[in-house]
Amino acid sequence: MDESRRKLALIMNPAAARGRALRLLPRVREQLDVLELPYRVIEARDIAHAMEAGSAAAAGGETVVAMGGDGMFGALAGAVRGEAPLGVIPAGRGNDFARELTIPDDPAAACMVLADGVERQLDLGEANGRPFVCIASTGYDSDANRIANEARLVRGNLVYLYAALRALAAWRPARFRVRLDDREESFQGYTVAAANCRFYGGGMRIAPNADPADGLLEVVLVEQSSKLRFLSNLPKVFSAKHVELEGVRTFRAREVEISADRPFDVYADGDRITELPATVRVVPRALRVLAPRSKA
Repeated sequence: MDESRRKLALIMNPAAARGRALRLLPRVREQLDVLELPYRVIEARDIAHAMEAGSAAAAGGETVVAMGGDGMFGALAGAVRGEAPLGVIPAGRGNDFARELTIPDDPAAACMVLADGVERQLDLGEANGRPFVCIASTGYDSDANRIANEARLVRGNLVYLYAALRALAAWRPARFRVRLDDREESFQGYTVAAANCRFYGGGMRIAPNADPADGLLEVVLVEQSSKLRFLSNLPKVFSAKHVELEGVRTFRAREVEISADRPFDVYADGDRITELPATVRVVPRALRVLAPRSKA
């Protein structure tokens, strides 16, 4: 089969970013028609329906395209698991996986990647067996993610700042135990993040050395400090300068076991996917993803 003519199964989340996917759909249809790419659109009722549709489309020889946020892509990645190539049209709030792959935010430009992009083999993350593509984190991050997802009046990426401040105001230190392959770390602090990619939270480079194709997770531990110091250092996450700070430690591991002295959910790709205790691992080269051609 001519890969450029393979039919696309465009699976969209109508609720992503408060309907952004629906608003962008006419432009996507127009561009796909211009490119003469055969496609069909599937409006997912929920994540389970999206995964079922993605698995069926892949089995039928279609290229599965996620049109939504990181959570949608992570779920489809888990459903397809290398059986077919996956495409991305960013239509969520954070779009961090697209950012990792330098897939344009503009829907017409993202469609061009579906037409002439190259296939890359990438790793998949799992937390207690639940798939994710970006970063699984817990602790303070759990509280901030929950607040961001529940916010209704704050729009766009401002919701991440709002959530960070709300979570910090109510935060009390937690003690974490983390096993990284054959070593163990115990500390009091804010966050444990196991990263397959560099970005989360709409562009925060929490794990600047993470590589989704190296078969490893970058694990970031953020130890306890005063709330004032934590707040003053928060902007450094966007430039990755936070990893130079005392109290921020990074490790590399294939498998990470995380527990804490009180209950926490684990969030990944913007959604709650499990709870502690959690085993987070990397599944090497489990994804086939359409990405832009290198400009080098």
